[in-house]
Amino acid sequence: MHWTVAAPFIHNLETDGEWLVPHILGDRHQFSIIPRAKPLANWHNRSSSATDYQEWLVYLQQGKNAVKETDGGVVTVFPQLASAVGIQQRASRRRIPVVAWLFNVGTCPSGMRRWLAQASLQDIDRFVVHTRRECDIYSQWLGLPQERFEFLPYQVSDIPITYSENTTQPFVAAIGSAHRDFSTLFTAIAKLNFSTVVASGPRALAGLELPACAQAPLGIVKADCLRLAQEACINVVPLLFDERVTAAGQVTIVEAMRMGRAVIASRCNGIEDYIIHGETGLLVEPQSVEDLVQALDLLWNDQDLRNRLGQNAMRYAAQNFSDEAAGRALSKILNELEESIHQK
Repeated sequence: MHWTVAAPFIHNLETDGEWLVPHILGDRHQFSIIPRAKPLANWHNRSSSATDYQEWLVYLQQGKNAVKETDGGVVTVFPQLASAVGIQQRASRRRIPVVAWLFNVGTCPSGMRRWLAQASLQDIDRFVVHTRRECDIYSQWLGLPQERFEFLPYQVSDIPITYSENTTQPFVAAIGSAHRDFSTLFTAIAKLNFSTVVASGPRALAGLELPACAQAPLGIVKADCLRLAQEACINVVPLLFDERVTAAGQVTIVEAMRMGRAVIASRCNGIEDYIIHGETGLLVEPQSVEDLVQALDLLWNDQDLRNRLGQNAMRYAAQNFSDEAAGRALSKILNELEESIHQK
């Protein structure tokens, strides 16, 4: 069966890769990549988390191309493209199978935005979400059957390990922006006086005062973040607990685990689906300075524990959070949708 693939991070077919396509098993399915008209902006450097009018035009064009060029179905990445394809389905009156991969809206809006989401997404066949709790959240929000939603872990391709832990000048790395609780982190590291590097965006740090032991270089690129994660003795992902938040922190956590780094993360927003406490990392109660202080102090002073957690995390991530694992899962979904078409 033929599928078009529309992912916002694929702009140049020669340099941006083919996403999960090389990891789809067998030759049962054929794929065409539909590129984005212009590169996707860096999320961390945006002044607003909302998708603006100009960006929607780009998504809509990519979605239109994906529907027009498929002989079978469409696989989208990110909610905006799922909505764009859903709109094109209705505009063209063409009912085709659609898989919405990496469907994470951050927080579920109400009012007109909810109505628009329900209208544009009602014909999506399968939503792939990256925390278990999202299956129920989106089912209720969109008014769709829960069986259309499937939890599959967020995946990251193999990351080369080019830097070692800095044991001469140890530091904690806090990477990422979405729903981060830097206030609790700053209080904890100030108590411990642990050197810390925060790689985030201006919006996430607005209104906060850095403790003397911390630095927050702005404008660094992905390669810098990976270097910091590898050189840090601890990667920490402090998260704010909010019932409205669907998921957050998974990207940073999975990347750290793929690189074999010890991770501390808040027990909220679906993080429990990724870290097995005491085996592949440490979980702390959200917004608990005491919990975070204890976990940081424990790992900072126990290199054997850091190494054990990091190696366990790397093995676990290779088995569950790799492109190969995601490719197998996507293959299964595509097979099921193809079989359902033949049964109709």
